[in-house]
Amino acid sequence: MKRIFFWLIFLQIGLIHAGNAQQARKAGEPAGAKRYLYVATPGIRDYLGYGGHGLLVFDMDHNHRFVKRIATGGLHPNGKPSNVKGVAVSLPLNSIFVSTIEGLQRIDLTTEKVVWEKAFEGGCDRMAISPDGRIMYLPSLEKGFWNIVSCETGDILKKINVHKRAHNTIYGASGNAVYMGDIASPWLHIADPKTHGLTRKVGPFANYVRPFTITADESRAYITVDSLLGFEVGDIQKGTKIAHIEVEGWERGPVRRHGNPSHGIGLTPDETEIWLCDGHNMRMHVFSAKPPYQQLTTIPVQDMPGWVMFSMDGRYAYPSSGEVIDVKTRRIISTLKDEFHNNVASEKMVEIQFTGSKPVRAGDQFGVGRAGK
Repeated sequence: MKRIFFWLIFLQIGLIHAGNAQQARKAGEPAGAKRYLYVATPGIRDYLGYGGHGLLVFDMDHNHRFVKRIATGGLHPNGKPSNVKGVAVSLPLNSIFVSTIEGLQRIDLTTEKVVWEKAFEGGCDRMAISPDGRIMYLPSLEKGFWNIVSCETGDILKKINVHKRAHNTIYGASGNAVYMGDIASPWLHIADPKTHGLTRKVGPFANYVRPFTITADESRAYITVDSLLGFEVGDIQKGTKIAHIEVEGWERGPVRRHGNPSHGIGLTPDETEIWLCDGHNMRMHVFSAKPPYQQLTTIPVQDMPGWVMFSMDGRYAYPSSGEVIDVKTRRIISTLKDEFHNNVASEKMVEIQFTGSKPVRAGDQFGVGRAGK
């Protein structure tokens, strides 16, 4: 009898493990992969009080505990750490890339050493890497152009002149389009990566384009614009604006950074919700991602949020103010803290999954849609 009892327990444990593995495969995660959040600092201007300097790694499967700090380059000419502007991953090259206002560095994810670091004329901003991990669209620091860069060597392959102030970049999951936000333009510009030339645009929006995100099928763009506490929606295929949504119940007010009320917007991976930053009121506003874009709730955070992204499975939201929020319950379940128990905050972070020492899956610094992926 006792033997049967233990056999049933072992069978149940086996079924649980099999179920967990099946759930992981369904979510696209390799069975047994370990998940880490890589946070690049200083990721809010060059303020070292939000986590110091380097790549801070947190264990997503163990209450986001601090694991280690990886030394990085990226210094001002005076030797002090420079503002991190973007972070992106190339799995084929086993590398994470960090841009600063002066240059770009490639860091090997296994050895954790800087492979190369290069300065770029005109500076650097928030970049995006092609799905095959080989090509990067690297915006200048609010100049009129983007550089197309080899991820392997850092060499410039081509330059695209867009408008006046290059800023944010998303590489479409299809690999067939690159979306470029110029913060002196009311249009979202789109390039064809086969020709590296501008082909179309979406808009015009109510004001200059600030942070934005897109659906996995690249049919919709959700755009924040200057002077709007809210967001607008663009039909990418038709090239038109189709909705204007304002936050209800909260007044627009002065912000300490970025200059616009809603700097930061993310789409939950299942594309059911939009999370919107509110710098003045220090809140995250949550909306339905389907018309009429109903405002669902608001979540207070500990500091001014200027960005938001999500874990690939959609369980966690990461506002740049440093909280870890359970998306389903809206509860703050943890805050990021470094090895000195200081709060960590950054607008540049990305999820990377490892099997052993090898990275096998990576997220994105933007809260982009992943439905069907």
